[in-house]
Amino acid sequence: MSPGSQKNPGLTEIDEVHSDKEHTVEKQQAVRRAPLSQTPPYKSQEKVNPLSLHSCPARRVIQMGTFAKNSRRNVRKASHDAKNYQLAQEFFIMYSYCRLGWLFSWLPAWCPTSLQHLKEAEDKMLKCIASTFDKRYVYLPNGNKIWTLSFSPELSQRTPLVLLHGFGGGVGLWALNFEDLCENRTVHAFDLLGFGRSSRPHFDTDAQEAENQFVESIEEWRKEVGLEKIILLGHNLGGFLATAYSLKYPSRVKHLILVEPWGFPERPNNAEHERPIPIWIKALGAILSPFNPLAGLRIAGPFGLSLVQRLRPDFKRKYSSMFDDNTVAEYIYHCNVQTPSGETAFKNMTIPYGWAKRPMLQRIPQMDRDIPITVVYGARSCIDGNSGSTIQSLRPNSYVKTIAILGAGHYVYADQPEDFNQKVKDICDSVD
Repeated sequence: MSPGSQKNPGLTEIDEVHSDKEHTVEKQQAVRRAPLSQTPPYKSQEKVNPLSLHSCPARRVIQMGTFAKNSRRNVRKASHDAKNYQLAQEFFIMYSYCRLGWLFSWLPAWCPTSLQHLKEAEDKMLKCIASTFDKRYVYLPNGNKIWTLSFSPELSQRTPLVLLHGFGGGVGLWALNFEDLCENRTVHAFDLLGFGRSSRPHFDTDAQEAENQFVESIEEWRKEVGLEKIILLGHNLGGFLATAYSLKYPSRVKHLILVEPWGFPERPNNAEHERPIPIWIKALGAILSPFNPLAGLRIAGPFGLSLVQRLRPDFKRKYSSMFDDNTVAEYIYHCNVQTPSGETAFKNMTIPYGWAKRPMLQRIPQMDRDIPITVVYGARSCIDGNSGSTIQSLRPNSYVKTIAILGAGHYVYADQPEDFNQKVKDICDSVD
C-alpha cells in the first residue's frame, strides 16, 4: 500500500481483497439485473463483456462495444459506409450478440418441447407399422447412447440392412419403408448421434474431427449390436456419413447405398457453373452465418410447429397413406427444437450455401475397390444427380450403379415408397 493511501482500519488485507471482489460481483450482478434503459455505458460492463469470446483486436472490440448501443439504423449505415465489409459484418454480428443474448437464454422455456414430446411424436409415427420390432438405447463406451429400432432379428443369417437418416431427420421418417424392407432380412435404423432421441454431445468445431465423431459413433454402435458385416444405406447427410464410415472401416460394409447423398461435389469456383445468388441472399447469409441452420425454428417457439406445416406441407402429402393429420410435422418439429448438437456439427462441416468443407468426391478414389456402390436419386429432385456418374468415373474398376426413381424428389423413400423399397430389396438380394 502506498504511504498516501487510506485503508479501512476494521479490515485485514485479506478481508479487503475479498470485499473488493464481492463489490465487483455485486456491481456486475446489478448491471445484469438493470433494465435496458438503466444499463450504464458499455465501458462499465467490460468485465462481463460478451465480446471477450471473440479474438478481435482491442481497438475493434471497443468500436463494436460502443456501436452495440446504437440503433438498427446505425447498423445499416455502418454496414453501408464501412470500407471493410468484414468489419461491417462483425459489427452486425456483435450487435446481434449484445441485443439478442437474453433471447437465446430464454429459448428453452419458449419452445414447447421435451424428450417426452419427441417420444410421443415418434410413437405416433410408428403406430401404423404392423411388424413387430424392438426399440432400445444402445449404450456406447464413451457414455453416449444411440436410439435404435430393429426389425426381423430372427433373420440374422442374411446380411442386415442399416438405415442412416438425413439432416434434421430421425428413425420415424422410415415409417413407409420398414415393413417391406424387413420381409426377408434384419433391418436396423437409428438416430444419428446428435439427432432425434440419441445423445446430443458437444462436437468438435473442426470439420474433420466432427465427421470422425459421427463415424466412430457408428462403429461403436455396430460393435455393441454385434454385427459383423452390414449393408449400409444413407440418405442426405446419412449418405455422406455412410461413405465416410466405409472409407475408414471397409471390411464391415458389403454394399453401400447412397440415397440423394449430401456433400459430394465441390462448390464451383466459376460463376457460370452456379446460379447467380442475389445480393440480399448473400447479405442475409452473412448475417445468419453465426447461427445454426434450424435456429429460426427454435426462435419461433410455440409458432414453430405451424411454421413447419406452412413451409413443408408436402410432408403431410407424402405420408397421407398413413396419417391424415399433422403427425409428421409434429415429429419433425420435436426432432429439431431440442438442444442443437448434430445440427451444430453439420454447420461446422459446411461452407456458405450448404456445400461440404470436405467434399466426398475428393476422397472416393480412396474407397476399397471391392465395396459396391449404388446411388439412388429422385428423377424430380433439385439435388444434382451427377455425383453417381462422377463416382463411376473415379472408380472405373469397381461396381457403381445409379438408379433414378421416377416421380420422386429428394425424399425418395417417402415420395415413391413402393418403388424405392423394391429397388433396395433388389440391391440387398444381390448381396445374399
